[in-house]
Amino acid sequence: MSDNAPRGNVVLVHGGFVDGAGWQGVYEALTEDGYHVAVAQNPTISLDGDVAAVHRVLDAQPGPVTLVGHSYGGAVITEAGNHDKVTALVYIAAFAPDKSESVNTLIADPPSGAPVPPILAPVDGFLLLDREKFPESFAGDLPPAQARFLADSQVPWGLEALGGAVATPAWRTKPSWYLVASEDRMIPPPAQHAMAERIGATTVEVAGSHAVYVSRPAAVADLIKQAAGS
Repeated sequence: MSDNAPRGNVVLVHGGFVDGAGWQGVYEALTEDGYHVAVAQNPTISLDGDVAAVHRVLDAQPGPVTLVGHSYGGAVITEAGNHDKVTALVYIAAFAPDKSESVNTLIADPPSGAPVPPILAPVDGFLLLDREKFPESFAGDLPPAQARFLADSQVPWGLEALGGAVATPAWRTKPSWYLVASEDRMIPPPAQHAMAERIGATTVEVAGSHAVYVSRPAAVADLIKQAAGS
C-alpha cells in the first residue's frame, strides 16, 4: 500500500435523504487510526448514476478499498463493489439486494407491526421524509437539534434510485460485514439480520437508530477496521 494509506483505503457511501457529511465521525475515527478515507457524494437520482459516482471515487484511490454503505448506500455498494479495487463490503443498517432486486422490492412487503418509514408521496419523481416524523424514524438517538437539522437538510431521493435493480451482486464474490442497528425504525432489525444472513456477512448488532453511523461512529469504525484488516 502507498505511504499515505498505511492501514488501507476506505470509501464511505451514504444513503437516501442525506449526504456524505453524516460520515464525519466515522471518517475521523478511521483517519486518526491511519486509514485513507474518501466520502462519496451520491446524487441519489438513479442507482446507475450513484454507482458511477462511487466508481469515480474508487478509481482515485491509491490501492485496495474497503467499501462501506449505509441504508440505500448498501444497494449502491452491492453493484459498485464489483470494481477491481474493492476487497471487502461493509453494510451499515443497509439494504443488500440480490440480482434483479431493488430497495423497492425489498421494502414491498413489510413485516406485520414493523414501523413504517414516513415517506411522503413523490413530487416530480423524488421522495422526502415527513419533516416532523423524521427525528423519531431516522435519528431517534441523536440530539433533537441535530435530528431536526437532518430533517431540514434532506436530499430528495429519486424514484429511479429506489427502483434501480442490482445486476451483479458483489457480495457473491467478495467478503462482507454487516452492522445491525437494533433500534432502527426505518429498516426493521429482523430484516437487517435476514439480509446479513443471506449474504453470509460477519454480523454485529449495535444499539442505535437508523442514523447509527452518526450516533455511534466508533462502533461503526470498529467494524470497518475489522473488514479492512481481513
